[in-house]
Amino acid sequence: MSESEADLLAWLGKLDDPEWLERPQHYDRGETAVHFGALVARLEGDFAAPCTAEQDTQDSSEYGRVVVPGDATVCGTRIVVCVSRFGSLALVCADNPGAFLGTKEAHAEGELDSADLAKVNRALAELGYVVMAEELLESDYDGPSRLPSHVQRPTWWARFFGSF
Repeated sequence: MSESEADLLAWLGKLDDPEWLERPQHYDRGETAVHFGALVARLEGDFAAPCTAEQDTQDSSEYGRVVVPGDATVCGTRIVVCVSRFGSLALVCADNPGAFLGTKEAHAEGELDSADLAKVNRALAELGYVVMAEELLESDYDGPSRLPSHVQRPTWWARFFGSF
């Protein structure tokens, strides 16, 4: 594991709070909605296409998802951005979470263009989101929270994007 990956896992550990599984203690639903709306608008502008958005996901630590349609991407594969309720945490993936082992694999298989990924990552960074690699979020969860019994394999993904 690289030093930057270790730093990101340490940051995830600081976000973790066993008393607050679905959202952080001082979660502001309105502020999160405004921030998410800005992300949707930015991606629609950057890709010159309407994006679908699901937000305020119930019984989940994931706030919502933005989908850039495949016909707006170079490779024709949709890009999905998942946003957690915790720490402006975001995940970018081609097609769907878990469809590839991460953006590197999707790129290697010709399903994700570097320029498209750069557009999404730039938008997220400029709006204050922290982008996590899917591979890193699939690491075994070792935090203090007790995840629900339906979570078969506890991962950082299950902790910050999973259903409760």
